[in-house]
Amino acid sequence: MSSASTIESVLVENRVFPPDERASKGARIASMAAYDALCKEAADDFDGFWARQAKANVTWTKPFTRTLDESNAPFYKWFEDGELNASANCLDKHIGTPVENKTAIIFEADDGAVTKVTYKELLARVSQFANALKAEGIRKGDRVIIYMPMTIEGVIAMQACARIGATHSVVFGGFSAKALQERIIDAGAVAVITANYQLRGGKELPLKAIVDDGIALGGCESINSVLVYQRTATACAMVAGRDKTFADALKGQASECPPVPVGAEHPLFILYTSGSTGKPKGVQHATGGYLLWAKLTMDWTFDVRPEDVFWCTADIGWITGHTYVAYGPLAAGATQVVFEGIPTFPHAGRFWQMIEKHKVTIFYTAPTAIRSLIKAADSDEKVHPKNWDLSTLRILGTVGEPINPEAWMWYHRNIGAEKCPIVDTFWQTETGGHVITPLPGATPLVPGSCTLPLPGIMAAIVDETGKDIPNGAGGMLVIKRPWPSMIRTIWNDPERFKKSYFPEEMGGTIYLAGDGAVRSADRGYFRITGRIDDVLNVSGHRLGTMEIESALVAKTDLVAEAAVVGRPDDVTGEAVCAFVVLKRGRPASEEEARKIATELRNWVAKEIGPIAKPKDIRFGENLPKTRSGKIMRRLLRSLAKGEAITQDTSTLENPAILEQLGQAY
Repeated sequence: MSSASTIESVLVENRVFPPDERASKGARIASMAAYDALCKEAADDFDGFWARQAKANVTWTKPFTRTLDESNAPFYKWFEDGELNASANCLDKHIGTPVENKTAIIFEADDGAVTKVTYKELLARVSQFANALKAEGIRKGDRVIIYMPMTIEGVIAMQACARIGATHSVVFGGFSAKALQERIIDAGAVAVITANYQLRGGKELPLKAIVDDGIALGGCESINSVLVYQRTATACAMVAGRDKTFADALKGQASECPPVPVGAEHPLFILYTSGSTGKPKGVQHATGGYLLWAKLTMDWTFDVRPEDVFWCTADIGWITGHTYVAYGPLAAGATQVVFEGIPTFPHAGRFWQMIEKHKVTIFYTAPTAIRSLIKAADSDEKVHPKNWDLSTLRILGTVGEPINPEAWMWYHRNIGAEKCPIVDTFWQTETGGHVITPLPGATPLVPGSCTLPLPGIMAAIVDETGKDIPNGAGGMLVIKRPWPSMIRTIWNDPERFKKSYFPEEMGGTIYLAGDGAVRSADRGYFRITGRIDDVLNVSGHRLGTMEIESALVAKTDLVAEAAVVGRPDDVTGEAVCAFVVLKRGRPASEEEARKIATELRNWVAKEIGPIAKPKDIRFGENLPKTRSGKIMRRLLRSLAKGEAITQDTSTLENPAILEQLGQAY
């Protein structure tokens, strides 16, 4: 484990923004005194606090009698003897209430076409699709891969799996055939739900063809069914006896399907995230605790109210799209916007245009998107947010990575008109939902800080031994007590789960987030300083450096060796920087270097997905290594950032290599 107790905090932020009166009035948590009272309740009676929240926020088919079982730490169990169904908690519970005829989803397609569906209609469609899954032989406990565009049908697929007790694993539509194959094999999936194509930025992009390619790579014999949503009129190849269109699968299926009760610890989903080794990690989440936290954070962090129009811009392929598109908003009975396209098509004012059009009140997006739209607004007056009426907004949020203070200020001024609180939410695939975040009606805001942990989240900053570090000094972020929506294990790899998140050197029971952080000396506010392992955060997506290195080296005709590091990037937060040793020696000219760099980028896009493409590629006859053969990654990080090498290089076997690696392509 890398040393983090020496992290130096260099950012000092003195601007403080008290909660706007509009946000505090009528808020569920309307003051710091109310927040402190909830934190005290959780500290004084931990099990009782969570039991009360679970009884008040979740509909149980069989009430639980045990709140938390810590007997087999870190394999914690929550509400273990209780039973429920996640889909029933999102849909059925609203039937017979005014919510049943309320709009559940406002769907805006890539081309601007709008479709609306009520809670009652959504329940009928989910039930019909659940019956179609049952007709394919899919049962409780089976795993289903979902590889879908950002559409109502994607949400329906997730909810239908939950309805029958099947465990879904959503794979982001930008991932390659190889990535899909690895996930099918690891999960032992029996079916894939996909679409012929997806529409993004005016382009048709294949999905079904990638599924076919992934299955053809081998090892996917567990797949019995492939269900294909016809998103566009373009035909795709269909395999007789295995593949079925949605239209055929839904034919004759009833629009009523009783929800299957499952135990609270039943796996609701597996979501694969990059690790610091090549093999993706299947993060497993349990039904009861996850659903409780999805609902509770909608109430606390977003203070969602019956009249709100909530819009989280995340794709369902990521954890944010699970918790704050597919489950949280529906559990809260909210109206939400689901958007198929990208923020810059047909112009970079698309987000602001949609906020005006749909009268969005809560807007939740990534700092990467904000930074790219700042750039667009600076270079083209026509797409500046001032051209649209954003007055319906009352709460703004950010997710995926820390937001830098200047981007925060732009968001505050230009989107929030200096009135909307910004909830800068810190959480991870593994945490299931927000863990450190401001509360819009209570928390004084500091740009660039995610402020304070939610009630019941026992967050701290420690050194490598687990010892607390004083405020003002940097260290490793941990959570000292379990919480309901936490990762339960890594699918099929309990040892990796323990090693990754509950290291023995910290006692084996404290959750290690993998991020460095610092708490301010004055308020005790948390600020995330970046990853402590070899995982990059590109546009809010965690990418393992080892995974990208493995992909580069898999280009066996060209690459002998590769090392990947991150460097800061104004738009994406971090950029991928690859140092490559070619089998044929260094490129002889700039033209050849550029040509090879393009070939390698395209290769990585094919192997992992376009998000992993290196922004910089540098070529050397070798990599900077110690005499024992260890790559000096700290030197590579300095080179990637364009810094002068001031570190001691006396242990290097080949110091002259550093000069070769100076030029990026």
